[in-house]
Amino acid sequence: MIVAVDGPTASGKGSIARRLGEYFGLPVLDTGLLYRAVGYQTQLNHGDADNASDALAACDFPDDLLDDPALRFESTGSLASRVSIHPAVRAALFQRQVDFANQPGGAILDGRDIGTVIAPHADAKLFVTASAEERARRRQAEMLNRGLDVGYEVVLADIHARDARDTGRADAPLLRANDAMLLDTSAMDITAAVAAAIAFIEERVRRPS
Repeated sequence: MIVAVDGPTASGKGSIARRLGEYFGLPVLDTGLLYRAVGYQTQLNHGDADNASDALAACDFPDDLLDDPALRFESTGSLASRVSIHPAVRAALFQRQVDFANQPGGAILDGRDIGTVIAPHADAKLFVTASAEERARRRQAEMLNRGLDVGYEVVLADIHARDARDTGRADAPLLRANDAMLLDTSAMDITAAVAAAIAFIEERVRRPS
């Protein structure tokens, strides 16, 4: 069984994907982490994330970089959004994601183009979203818990900027697949969101369209 979990930043898709992996006993790939690694490696290389050549060179990052806590920094998320607009970068990371999705036994992948580009054949697709204001509130709370004092308006502006880049890029933009369940988590906690996702997936697998 292949499950695609797409959605904008701070929508809760990563947490939902991890819980689904535990519930169904499937491996989970946070594809955004790959782009974070490229963005961070570009910075380590003293390159420019907005430069396609610099970003492509960073795709050859060492595997152990995926375990670096710095990939979870807010600044790295912004770098990931910037490098992800380059078609060459997306092409370089494409096969790694496809191979993960098609491994024996199935998998769960979360990202922004899983259901439309990476695994359009997925057995179940979710599009997880929430209002920009709610996503900014969550992201700010997360940052404050990590000891980072960042104002709400700054976080909200960054959310809007990432959304614009993700939905506006020419190559594999953030889109809801036609057959994806829309899961708006604005007024839901993680338990309710996961329960709704599980119910949809189990129904989908029992009666595929």
